[in-house]
Amino acid sequence: MLKRFGSVTVLNGHIHQLMQKVEGNVNFHTARSTAFPQPAPGTAPAPLPLVVPAEKLRSVLGIRTVVYTQGQELLAVTDQPLAGS
Repeated sequence: MLKRFGSVTVLNGHIHQLMQKVEGNVNFHTARSTAFPQPAPGTAPAPLPLVVPAEKLRSVLGIRTVVYTQGQELLAVTDQPLAGS
């Protein structure tokens, strides 16, 4: 369905992993989770939540902000861990 578009951006915030990838004309951007972070893709033997010490938890959870300006092709994507909030 998306092949007819020259460029597509998918913003996904419920995947629990910080990831960016491109497949053909589709750019995928996922955000940090606000709960139950997962390890980076391909770095763990199974898709289980990370075990994070309590004092480091806010550094692996966060919020992503995306700003779109009409007429601009690029999105302004900013990640902010909860530890910096």
